[in-house]
Amino acid sequence: MKSMRPLNFILLLCTVLALGSCSGMKTNKKKGGDLNMGASAQEITNADTGDFKINVGSDSGDMPIKTVYFAFNSSRLNSTGRSVLEGNAKILKAVSSLEVQIEGHCDERGGVQYNMALGERRAKTVRDYLVAMGVPRSRVSTVTLGKEQPVSFGHDEESWGKNRRGNFVITAK
Repeated sequence: MKSMRPLNFILLLCTVLALGSCSGMKTNKKKGGDLNMGASAQEITNADTGDFKINVGSDSGDMPIKTVYFAFNSSRLNSTGRSVLEGNAKILKAVSSLEVQIEGHCDERGGVQYNMALGERRAKTVRDYLVAMGVPRSRVSTVTLGKEQPVSFGHDEESWGKNRRGNFVITAK
């Protein structure tokens, strides 16, 4: 099994490089100054640093950096998650003073210890993807919160899907 880890890293790196070579991204600004992966580096650099609030999570929707969501019982990134992280990496590289903490979260199903471990794997997956995209590892920390801080309190798939996430918190700007 350990011999597969270098292969997985190489595959991830190849995917990142292939996705990075895609062109033709459209610029898309949303109300409130939100920037996404289509924003140019100059637009991001010129962004009001007030858009980045210390100790406010991406779950709030009040900042350009976005939350990443995961499938049930998984710490793997899907194509949507990779796209979100590419946008987040672009912002983090353009605004080099930003530091973030990634919180790994789970839905209510599963035991406390299991969900703490899954949350940790999710946070580390997000961190490792950002680092592979060129964000310095020293600017990205991780923490697991398991199922302890849900954003949705329902007991259905829609609510569970909102709780399986990697939330970004700005720790320095």
